[in-house]
Amino acid sequence: MALEAGMTYTLAADAALLAPITIGTVTARNRIFMAPLTRSRAQADGTPSDLQVEYYAQRAAAGLIITEATAVSPGGNGAYLNTPGIYTDAHERQWAEVAEAVHDRDGLIFMQIWHVGRMAHPDISGGESVAPSAIAAEMSAHTPDGKKPLPVPRALETAEIPGIVAHFRAAARRAVDAGMDGVEIHSANGYLLHQFLADSTNRRTDHYGGSPENRARLAAEVIEAVAQEIGPDRVGVRISPGSHAGDIHEIDTVSAYEALLQRISSLDLAYLHVLMNPDAEEFGTIRALWPGTFVLNTGRDVQTSFCQLENLADWGVISAATVGRSYLANPDLIDRLLLGAELTEPDVATFYSPGPRGYVDYPTLATTV
Repeated sequence: MALEAGMTYTLAADAALLAPITIGTVTARNRIFMAPLTRSRAQADGTPSDLQVEYYAQRAAAGLIITEATAVSPGGNGAYLNTPGIYTDAHERQWAEVAEAVHDRDGLIFMQIWHVGRMAHPDISGGESVAPSAIAAEMSAHTPDGKKPLPVPRALETAEIPGIVAHFRAAARRAVDAGMDGVEIHSANGYLLHQFLADSTNRRTDHYGGSPENRARLAAEVIEAVAQEIGPDRVGVRISPGSHAGDIHEIDTVSAYEALLQRISSLDLAYLHVLMNPDAEEFGTIRALWPGTFVLNTGRDVQTSFCQLENLADWGVISAATVGRSYLANPDLIDRLLLGAELTEPDVATFYSPGPRGYVDYPTLATTV
């Protein structure tokens, strides 16, 4: 039975996916995590809105909430309208409201932090886009004036790269100071750290380009800096080997990830979050390289069932799974799975629109009785 809205699936109370799991310093009550989902409900300056406080609190029954991607700096934003940041005092204060609301319902929450790199549009960010190399993504952005093609980014100077690392470090400190249980470093989906990892977007000739070890260097330096700042047990990392998101077309879909995981595997991080089809040829290689907690997201393009996720958890292939749209439209997803209740259909038209509709107004079983 496919993991689709409008269908049902029943999980037994003793199912592997419902067992508690320790993630660094905290224990999640189940292994069905909420995936990071961009929803464009932040204020214009990147400060989370009151709606976001309510949205995350409603979904606190997830084993772990991973927030929508949150910019580490003004220059790291600009891929979408009204996405949040964590680089000002106002950002930090409002994210503290989110964390408190989730904790008040006995939930756990990690903040996903990102820099969008070449995916930024100046009409959204207010500045230039940067990337490992001056190669544009053949995509458009939804700007205030409609869809526009993404520009050719400026290649980062080698001397600028420590500043990128420092922004991630500072953002992680703010997130934890705001009460987040940890952070997830976004090294996937075609954004800046993924752009450095990918051979199709990284044509550099300095020590951040060329070999797999060099292409993995920036992501590794960010992870190491953040782990040093807030403790490795509060740090997760997301990767997406072979993903075409963000117009990424890797020729070598394994080597840079091997180099990255070999470099960071001894840090004892909270988890590795992999966006990948478990049937992909590269999956076994990536899985074998990670000794710790392994969290799987199969993505929108793979029709995955809870039955398959259950089997992977039973066999010990995965430690936990993240799901996105199912939590988006079903704040009480765990209750529905325990009862075998029908999943609510998500309203695609409201994924990125402002306001409460399609955001905090999805019904729960309690409200439909």
